[in-house]
Amino acid sequence: MQIPQIIKNIPGRLRELMSAARPASAAVQCGLPRALARIGVVALACGAVYGVVQHPPFYTVHSGEVAVRTNLFTGSATSTTEGRILMLPGVHEVRALPSRDQVYHASKMASADGAGALQSLEGLSLGMDLTLAWRVDQKQLPGLAARLPENIERDLIDPALQASVYPVVSQHSVREIFSTQRAEIELAIAGALRAKLAAQGIELRSVQIGHVDLPTNYRAGMEGLLAEGLAADKMQYTLELKAKQVKQTELEAQADKSRREIAAEAAEREQVIAARAQEEAMAHILPLKQKQIEQRALEAEAANAQRVKLAEGNAKARQIEVEAEAKAREKLADAEAYRLTEISKVDAERMAREGALLTKHPLLVQKTLADKLSDKVQVIIAPPSASGAFIGSGLLGTTQAAAPQAAPAGEQTGEQAQAQE
Repeated sequence: MQIPQIIKNIPGRLRELMSAARPASAAVQCGLPRALARIGVVALACGAVYGVVQHPPFYTVHSGEVAVRTNLFTGSATSTTEGRILMLPGVHEVRALPSRDQVYHASKMASADGAGALQSLEGLSLGMDLTLAWRVDQKQLPGLAARLPENIERDLIDPALQASVYPVVSQHSVREIFSTQRAEIELAIAGALRAKLAAQGIELRSVQIGHVDLPTNYRAGMEGLLAEGLAADKMQYTLELKAKQVKQTELEAQADKSRREIAAEAAEREQVIAARAQEEAMAHILPLKQKQIEQRALEAEAANAQRVKLAEGNAKARQIEVEAEAKAREKLADAEAYRLTEISKVDAERMAREGALLTKHPLLVQKTLADKLSDKVQVIIAPPSASGAFIGSGLLGTTQAAAPQAAPAGEQTGEQAQAQE
């Protein structure tokens, strides 16, 4: 029956009890004894409900354990891994067993001076740090609940471990236990212990040997012996290394000798081949050199002829240029002489025309002077000539003859104004 269903059935059971008590309460309604009986029944029902609520008849199975419930009347047993199971007092008995791997450390055997010290083949006391992992055999549940002791490690595993370790250790020497056959000893202990624990419903997972504690004197002697052995091994390795180095030197010398011989033979072959190649090359090079000399002589003659022809061409060109230049200069001289002749003729004609014009109009001299000075002089102030001569005679520094007749006042004033202009 599931736990939730049991909880749901509790109110129904109480109602059945109350319904069963109703006829009794009706019977005692006639008198006080019946009322007291009714009150007692109700009190018992309430007490039962209170006890169930305060102390529920359930057991909680936690993670990592398995609960075995045994019926005390029938002797049947069931196992549950997780959840809550019904546990009625006086009817059921529940025991929790670990379902995960458990680790046990044998501390009694760890010291060479302790009460649980081991004995080697030589009769020496020694300590061994043993650690084993175990768990309950799930295949043999739930029958293990009644067979296993309360303290499994103290009452079951520790005696089985001692019974397995002592015979195995006593068959080996300290040196074998300490270094050379540790793995074999560990396997032998695990095999013997696994068989003993399997018969009791315990599954052995692993056995590990940790620190091995040796007596002080033996440890010092063993360390000295190990040091001597290491020194001897080191010397042996050193001698072997020296022998290998000598052998290596010999092999290197032989290899170097072979290398030099091969190099000498190769150099000799190279010299022979180079001499033959040089001889063959000279047979081809000498005719080639002769052809090169002839070619250079021909090239020199060709270059000489080319330079002569070039010089002759340059001389002829220079001569032509000189003749052309002379003719050009002659033509230029003729042109210049013709130009000067024509210019002189034009100047003579121009001077004749100007002389005739000036003779006819003397005042043009003053106008011409004013035109020449107009771009250089803005205003010319000159005193009028009393004789009526040229207005610029004072500037030119010349004296002219007085006019036979004095110019009228109006004309003098006009000449002065024209000079001012």
